[in-house]
Amino acid sequence: MKQVLYTFFFFIAGIFTANATHERAGEIVYKHIEGLTYEVKIITYTYLPSPADRPELEIRWGDGTSSILPRTLKQDLTPLIRRNEYVGQHTYPSSGGGTFIISVEDPNRNYGIVNIPNSVNIPFYIETQLVINPFLGSNNSVQLLNPPLDYGCVNRLYVHNPGAYDVDGDSLSYKLTICKGANGLPIPGYTYPTASIEFSINELNGDLIWNRPEIQGEYNVAFIIEEWRNGIRIGYVTRDLQIQIGACDNEPPEILAIQDTCVEAGTFLQFDITATDPDDHSIVLSAYGSPFLQDPGPALMIPNPAIGDGEVTANFQWNTNCTHVQKNPHVIYIKAKDTLHNEISLSAYKNVNITVVAPAPEFTDVTPIGRTIDLQWDQTICNNAKGYYIYRKSSYYGFFPDNCETGVPAYTGYKLIAEINNINTTFYKDDNGGSGLVHGIEYCYMITSFFADGAESYASTEWCATLRKDLPVITNVSVEKTGTSDGEMYVAWSKPTELDTAEIPPPYVYKLWRKENTPEAQLIEVATYYNLNDTLFFDEQLNTELIQYAYQVELYRGTAPNLELVGSTVLAPSVYLSPTGSDKSIVLNWNNDVPWTNNSFVIYRQNETTNQFDSIGISVTPNYVDTGLINGQNYCYQIKTVGKYSASGFVEPIVNYSQIACAKPVDNIPPCAPELMVDVNCLELKNELSWSYPDTCTNEELIYYIYFSGIESTDFILYDSTIFTSYDFVTDPPSVVGCFTVTALDSLRNQSIYSNVVCVDIDECGRIWFPIVFTPNGDGYNEYFQADSVNSIYQLQLNIFNRWGLIVYKTSDPFFQWDGKDQDNNQDCSPGVYFYEGVVSEYTLRGPVERRVRGSVTLLRD
Repeated sequence: MKQVLYTFFFFIAGIFTANATHERAGEIVYKHIEGLTYEVKIITYTYLPSPADRPELEIRWGDGTSSILPRTLKQDLTPLIRRNEYVGQHTYPSSGGGTFIISVEDPNRNYGIVNIPNSVNIPFYIETQLVINPFLGSNNSVQLLNPPLDYGCVNRLYVHNPGAYDVDGDSLSYKLTICKGANGLPIPGYTYPTASIEFSINELNGDLIWNRPEIQGEYNVAFIIEEWRNGIRIGYVTRDLQIQIGACDNEPPEILAIQDTCVEAGTFLQFDITATDPDDHSIVLSAYGSPFLQDPGPALMIPNPAIGDGEVTANFQWNTNCTHVQKNPHVIYIKAKDTLHNEISLSAYKNVNITVVAPAPEFTDVTPIGRTIDLQWDQTICNNAKGYYIYRKSSYYGFFPDNCETGVPAYTGYKLIAEINNINTTFYKDDNGGSGLVHGIEYCYMITSFFADGAESYASTEWCATLRKDLPVITNVSVEKTGTSDGEMYVAWSKPTELDTAEIPPPYVYKLWRKENTPEAQLIEVATYYNLNDTLFFDEQLNTELIQYAYQVELYRGTAPNLELVGSTVLAPSVYLSPTGSDKSIVLNWNNDVPWTNNSFVIYRQNETTNQFDSIGISVTPNYVDTGLINGQNYCYQIKTVGKYSASGFVEPIVNYSQIACAKPVDNIPPCAPELMVDVNCLELKNELSWSYPDTCTNEELIYYIYFSGIESTDFILYDSTIFTSYDFVTDPPSVVGCFTVTALDSLRNQSIYSNVVCVDIDECGRIWFPIVFTPNGDGYNEYFQADSVNSIYQLQLNIFNRWGLIVYKTSDPFFQWDGKDQDNNQDCSPGVYFYEGVVSEYTLRGPVERRVRGSVTLLRD
């Protein structure tokens, strides 16, 4: 019978081994068919001599269902390697979208993988993530154009690139993961390959770098290629790659440097690709990637592959067109491989990025009409564009884009003002969002076309125009005198010089309106003029100290009471200064929302000796910090603005003044944050807090607040304060568990931010445990059975039993001391083994955690 059993065991083991020496590498990819239907392809590379073969594989779709996929391709690449493809379609049930992990598990991997213990008995597992998101559109996974089997040498740089191609043009990123086995779990004992220098992956271009492998053999590594669209991950593919490392003397080929480039759609691009071999071995130079897969208009490399001894050159050619335009670059993956008969062939890789950019649409006319400007342009030649972006700036920039500079960069000062979602629309009226454009401004425009994936064309030539000066234009709103009741404003405007007197005949009337610059305030008429040359007004008896004023000029024709409004200026506010005291400084802020452009601001401070206002600085932004002041002393300021209109025909420079405003510096700067350290005293069950404070921050005495949180996820509470830089933190009952942080306060109670947070968990001092023997014999040594650690006990329930199961002692006190007596009758218990069992609840950083304790203790009396 034993012989039969042994024979059966070895028979089963033989079958298992035959099935095991099988899977080498692979991945799962998919493409969208329609709706919720996807076609999935499993690609595996297997050990050809193995009797195990898979004419079909089970696939799990990630929605709780699975299918059996038939093999559609069986290709014997070498006497040891077979390439297999399994293809099937699946329709997902929910139109609301979801995330699905598509996976395959197959027993087993091939024998002898160095970094997978007992690899022959480890299942092969690969997975791909499919995200169905109706807001992001359908998605196709990346296709990996370089096979997942490769070769390298000991003490030689090894590089592998998967040649990832994304037909949707999504952004890709790469990261290492670990090989997985049964049920998609990490393989026990799996390690990354060892390297003399590094083993890593370039997260941007996908180069897997193994710098100087140390040991010969077969290795498996896994990495993830993630797809991103609009900043959202929309799926990934996991590649399980096998690398065979051998001993060799040859060096890999070298590919000469090729610069990434950008090209305008419709341009013919060509360049040479050259590879050399330091050992003068024969080289096979090949290229693959997105440009070669375009339809219409694929790229060519002539020849592909190119073969030569020592050095080889091929010519890349691509006649680009609008269908090639996409936001992310097209990637050419170049591979140079030496060919040897007796040694391992080594490869070199290089990626070249080519961005195809749509040509710029061009303006044909920019015409000012009233307070609007009409824009017209030629339709883009790229029919796959989605629409146009229109940008505007209030002066000419002189932008000429670099070769790879698409759209309109922010540094030009241009702002996006309109999005046209129809390429057949070639007209736009700029009315400044309905509020009308401003006279005196030179408005300049550029236009681009944009595409569904976010790609943007080159920018057009700049076109500029100004409104006809057929209305008054305000140039000055300046505070002449600061006061609460006797304040004075100076208002000036430029008269209309291009007024069509035939269409709008005289007489003309100006009406000047004033408004307190608050949302609820109303316009008040303050002056009327009957001569176009009257363009100045002094507004008196105002509260210019506390109130900011804005003004508007209206132009009428005719005579009262039959005045007809011709038009008006925009509302122009005065410069209003708001000073705020800070520590030995005053922060000055003022508005800059005027219709003209202020180029600089002169800051004046009143001299306490002469009472004159002296210039103390110039700023190009509407803010300034005056430092080196004395806290508590009053300082007064005034701002002068210097600007101009970008159109010609106006006074230049335009100078205006703010009101005079005063403030006092005050110490409102908090101290620096302390640096906290915590030493755990397990003997006394306390935390000894100490902290350091940089001497460069302040030299005044500080108070320190100590904050505590017993649970890591809860808010801190103020526990105590001290003037010292150390603190013994003790709790009742004793516990070292908790998180700590400290703040510093100065004499004005300015409080720093929290220091670093230090957390201590229960394992720092260990959990409750009990001795295995005690001797209650009256000699004063080891008289009690008690817990040897009471760290962080929240609750305790403990029962002690004799060998017959009767309770002789029970307690809920963590500080219990059993003296060996029966708790019911106070009689000595007989020597022997006693058993304890209970439940202890202990403080942890996650809160109280309950666990069972049980064991035995020997009672001795001799």
